[in-house]
Amino acid sequence: MKGVRELIERQRAQADAQGFDVEELLIRGAGPIYGFRKEAADKPTVYVSSGVHGDEPAGPLAIAELLEEGFFDMRASWLLCPVLNPDGLLAGTRETASGVDLNRDYYQCETQEAMAHAMWLKVQETPDLFLSLHEDWESTGIYMYEINTAGSPSLAKEMLSAASPFFSIEPALVIDDHEVTEPGWIYHSSEPDIPEGWPEAIFVANSGCPISYTIETPSTGDLRKRIDCHKAMVRCAVDGFLRDRSARS
Repeated sequence: MKGVRELIERQRAQADAQGFDVEELLIRGAGPIYGFRKEAADKPTVYVSSGVHGDEPAGPLAIAELLEEGFFDMRASWLLCPVLNPDGLLAGTRETASGVDLNRDYYQCETQEAMAHAMWLKVQETPDLFLSLHEDWESTGIYMYEINTAGSPSLAKEMLSAASPFFSIEPALVIDDHEVTEPGWIYHSSEPDIPEGWPEAIFVANSGCPISYTIETPSTGDLRKRIDCHKAMVRCAVDGFLRDRSARS
């Protein structure tokens, strides 16, 4: 993807303008990895990340647009990591410049990227909700993973409905060796598929976050639709989470 450094600085400029604390976690050849934090007193913490795989550009672009649209307001405290693998994003590769799948390195943290990111997360408020924006080159439709250790009401059906103007639901009954719970929805435990190959979502769950959704748009779809689909699903997840939390309080 061209213009990676410009995208990262576009995100940073919006974060600065909107009162986020900005921390530079690591410098890579293609640009810095940033962590953005904005606190709202007595509000739940929502963490959103993207760009852990460099061949999945829709997530970083969606977060940039959500920032520009003022979505990350004072309804919640926010943690954002919009481009976790800038070298991969520039090269259009899943892996980092050193050839490592960053999203399998959150247990051993052998890469500088995972180590810096994990250390930053460990000193933040534990998220109440985590949203991870991904794409899949093998899928033809939208699907998602859910980890829900708190037994909270699932938002999967609402989120898939929010995605329906952009993509149909992925029809496969087995996705990445996971049997679907329902079409387009994989309910995953907080235990990793590979003991030492933790994705970010497993790391966050094992750090105490009770509910997470990993969104997977089809990489072969139109980029504009993929961006809009991510935005719609993030909005749906946050609105539904805050609604349900308010109803329980």
